[in-house]
Amino acid sequence: MSQTLGADLLSVVSRINRLANQRVRMPIPFAQARLLSTIEDQGEARISDLAALDHCSQPTMTTQVRRLEDAGLVTRTADPGDARAVLIRITPEGVAALRQARADRGAVFDPYLERLTQADRECLADAVEVMRRLLRDAGAPVPTRR
Repeated sequence: MSQTLGADLLSVVSRINRLANQRVRMPIPFAQARLLSTIEDQGEARISDLAALDHCSQPTMTTQVRRLEDAGLVTRTADPGDARAVLIRITPEGVAALRQARADRGAVFDPYLERLTQADRECLADAVEVMRRLLRDAGAPVPTRR
């Protein structure tokens, strides 16, 4: 049962993400929003760590980070533990852009959520809390209420 539940959960979440991405024009591209979210979750990170988390090469991540930096959404600071390395941090502008992207994507579902019964909306809210608990138990960064 749990193997099927896990696969079903991942499938549904992927489809929800895909639907949101298809139906909304975001203030920043989805890949940049995803990277900003990772940086926000990490607090600060080296480019090599971000590349590993995103399963891409370091040069690819460097290009992605440069785009965010050029847009004022992240900053680079010297790593106090290694003068050769830099740490990437999200800026207040990056937090605002990410918050807006999340709100815009979430708004795609508002008309559908409004059609649900109150009991179904409460069930979904409970399920979100369960998923947060799963993330916490897995040691993953847990999204806060937005």
